[in-house]
Amino acid sequence: MLPVTFAVAEGTIWSAIDRKPKRTAEPARLRFLRRDPRAALTVDRYSDDWEELAWVQVLGSIQILDPSEGAAGLGALREKYVQYRDEAPPGPLLALEPKRYLWWRAADPEGQGGRSAVPGD
Repeated sequence: MLPVTFAVAEGTIWSAIDRKPKRTAEPARLRFLRRDPRAALTVDRYSDDWEELAWVQVLGSIQILDPSEGAAGLGALREKYVQYRDEAPPGPLLALEPKRYLWWRAADPEGQGGRSAVPGD
């Protein structure tokens, strides 16, 4: 599990390799994704009121792109994160193409959550 920044543009979930210090020239996550592009992004909502707890998980495959190939994604990231407005992340960009969504929320009376395949399932 790795925390990431992300933004949505044109039906794709975008993330980027930013300027924070890295141990190697190519981070391990990129080496791993080049071998196996399957990925999951999980976003949770925490609250002290446990009735408000929820999460969503997006399953799909990642494309590793040069920033020049992902203008919409880079624009969405810069719009969402003020840190990227002053200095855009150098990349590469990670484009997650959703294939399946899973979710759960505490307020669901059945506690079952939901599942959906993409597109429009």
